[in-house]
Amino acid sequence: MTTPDPSLGKFKILIAEDDHYLAWALSDKLSRRGFTVEKVANGREAMAKLKENKPDLLILDILMPIYSGFQVMEDIRANADLADISVVVLSNLDQESDIKRAKDLGAIEYLVKSNIKLKAVVAKIEDILRRKD
Repeated sequence: MTTPDPSLGKFKILIAEDDHYLAWALSDKLSRRGFTVEKVANGREAMAKLKENKPDLLILDILMPIYSGFQVMEDIRANADLADISVVVLSNLDQESDIKRAKDLGAIEYLVKSNIKLKAVVAKIEDILRRKD
């Protein structure tokens, strides 16, 4: 059983992922560590949530319905109020061109779903937010 870390409760995370099972599993693991977590299933919902309740970190899928992760990153970059949100891409796209594009748009980390376990994703998120503190 994972013990919550009270120092992580101050951090808000938004998960933008259209795979409902993955979003739930990741949200559950992060919540158990103490983070405040919200989930959305597409890029348009992500942008609305980002503006409504700005998180400290966005976990972003690239291939989503309605509005892609790339479009979300372009909008974040164009909005001074959102520009300081840390973006971690969690995607099945593993082409160098996609990774470069995401990093050029401000992603601080690009994780390929098939190459990483949820436990490692949570550890990376913790590390990123502890450094941001």
